Amino acid sequence: MLEVLILVACISIWDPIWVNGATNQTDVSALQNMFTSLGSPPQLNGWSTNMADPCGQSLTGVVCSGSSVTELKLSALGLNGNIGFQLASLASLKNLDISSNNLGGQIPFQLPPNVERLNLARNQFSGNIPYSVSQMTSIKYLDVSHNQLQGQLDDMFGQLSNLSTMDLSFNGFRGNLPESFSSLSSLNAMYLQNNQLTGPIDVLANLPLENLNVANNNFTGWIPAQLKHKNLQIDGNSWSSGPAPPPPPYTPPPSRRTSPGERSDGSNSSSNNGGGKKSGIGGGGIAGIIISILVVGAIIAFFLLRRKPKSFLNEEKLNLELSFTVPLASNEVKELKSIQTSSSIETKTVESSASFNLKPPPMDRLKSFDEDDFSNKPVIKRTDIASINARVYSIADLQIATGSFSVENFIGEGSIGRVYRAQFDDGKVLAVKKVDLSALPNQTSEDFLEAVSNIARLHHPNVTELVGYCCEHGQYLLVYEFHKNGPLHDFLHLSDEYSRPLTWNTRVKIALGTARALEYLHEVCSPSIVHKNFKSANILLDKELNPHLSDCGLGSFVPNADQASDQNTGSGYSAPEVAMSGQYTLKSDVYSFGVVMLELLTGRKPFDSSRPRSEQSLVRWATPQLHDIDALAKMVDPALRGLYPPKSLSRFADVVALCVQSEPEFRPPMSEVVEALTRKRTCFKWGTGYDAKFMMMREQMQCKVGKAQMSCL
Repeated sequence: MLEVLILVACISIWDPIWVNGATNQTDVSALQNMFTSLGSPPQLNGWSTNMADPCGQSLTGVVCSGSSVTELKLSALGLNGNIGFQLASLASLKNLDISSNNLGGQIPFQLPPNVERLNLARNQFSGNIPYSVSQMTSIKYLDVSHNQLQGQLDDMFGQLSNLSTMDLSFNGFRGNLPESFSSLSSLNAMYLQNNQLTGPIDVLANLPLENLNVANNNFTGWIPAQLKHKNLQIDGNSWSSGPAPPPPPYTPPPSRRTSPGERSDGSNSSSNNGGGKKSGIGGGGIAGIIISILVVGAIIAFFLLRRKPKSFLNEEKLNLELSFTVPLASNEVKELKSIQTSSSIETKTVESSASFNLKPPPMDRLKSFDEDDFSNKPVIKRTDIASINARVYSIADLQIATGSFSVENFIGEGSIGRVYRAQFDDGKVLAVKKVDLSALPNQTSEDFLEAVSNIARLHHPNVTELVGYCCEHGQYLLVYEFHKNGPLHDFLHLSDEYSRPLTWNTRVKIALGTARALEYLHEVCSPSIVHKNFKSANILLDKELNPHLSDCGLGSFVPNADQASDQNTGSGYSAPEVAMSGQYTLKSDVYSFGVVMLELLTGRKPFDSSRPRSEQSLVRWATPQLHDIDALAKMVDPALRGLYPPKSLSRFADVVALCVQSEPEFRPPMSEVVEALTRKRTCFKWGTGYDAKFMMMREQMQCKVGKAQMSCL
């Protein structure tokens, strides 16, 4: 009997993790990847690249339930680098806290899908909130405060009904609040202070907020009455003074939402109109006025139509029959009535556009009534569209091809929009860039079509080809050819133990191909095209690792250079003169090209806050060492494992030094860079012929004689 009791006691206190076995292997792989991405920090006790059973060991910050990792508490550990790209594998993780570290780069797009508490505060994250957050329907606490996030908040919060606390404060968010904020039905506390947010805060009016801080933004309008009794902090904005304007006369009367005898402002109507009698115009009176206006308008329209030629009336009748062959929404009926009762000039404008396009299906005709700028000349627009050498896609086509722009098809995010993989019915795979309208607040559809027309004229083997575009319902989308191997940036900086590094010959091939792309933009296109956003993330590699420069021609669509320079500040690619004046030139592109060559040479990022201060800026760190053979050998990307010709390395460094000179006038034109790299490639292959000339070039470079110094190559 004693033996049985001892056995029962042992079973009751046995750690269940040993019953469930080793830690889930997907969790193990995710933690290993995270440890490597963080630079194998020693403060993570017990962590390693070959850990086998994190839940069976004592690891810093790791909490398990059974064989699954449920919490990662890594706050204030002085961590650097990034947190890896396999966090989505942590399916059981409920709490991720990596606050108060020195983590940089963009927030990983793939985050733990079932997390309930996500704390990324007080780091150095840049970019925007990743779209994957919109799928975290279990999240209750979200804190990304005190980072370097920027851009407009995407309208992606509609499914986060469990979110109770959201802190976006002390970042660089701009634009209006997204409409989906109104769906945060459990939100108790929201902190938006110290951003650059604009517009009204009406979308927050009906939320169950107890604490709201919107201080130090650029909000305008009136503070909703529902928020005035909350713990509200509103200083540092441009609120409208005086009473809020009354609702427009056509809105439903507010008496349905108030108690009998009480107005929407809270005062009793009987106190002002003894005996409870109402004064002013009631709902019935307003309806009567509207009906009277419609009748008078109909009579005027009738006489105007009587004066028109019979043939014109027949054509109009045909147009109206076509328009009414599909059901109309209530707002479309109102809009159509307003057009029918408008002035004769406006009527003729609409009719002329309708008669121009009788053949398309009725739904397309109805769209012309919904356009905000239908007063523009549609014939000129159609002529411009016809002249664009690219396919026109509908939004429906692109939604189907991208799975409604799903998370699974997300590729990456640039300065003016996100890119998605699109699979079409014919088997063709393309890339769709969805332009972020908040980044281009003053651009019209005509500006977009003009940019598309210019981009469609660009044809070069090393320039990403524009296949088509979409301009519907105020949305702008660009459809490009798809390159399987993705951006050069990922090859150099996000590679893991399973990916193969770029060989030296491949790196030289990439440098030459992108140099030829810039030469084409600068010296073949007329007028010359300044790229303005040249970086490794915009160099796409095909299946043979040939480079293709993307975003060519989009520089003209950016509203001003100052905004572009703000987006690139601190990236390490911008030339010194851009940081000072905000003005981009051909020579600023040359500088950025030199930075990419340094990335290829060293494998380092242009700016890396995780490194010692003297090594954070790649150009500042590398430039003094480019002519020191011993130092140069130590700078080379370790992934090359010494497999490169020393002479070719030295010659490659010579071109880099020319391109990244601080004075724009001393940087060579791209045609001479291409010539130098072409000669170097021949020299790399045969190993003869140019030693004396390169020695002469080095001597000339010390004197900075400028453009002529390349002629000796």
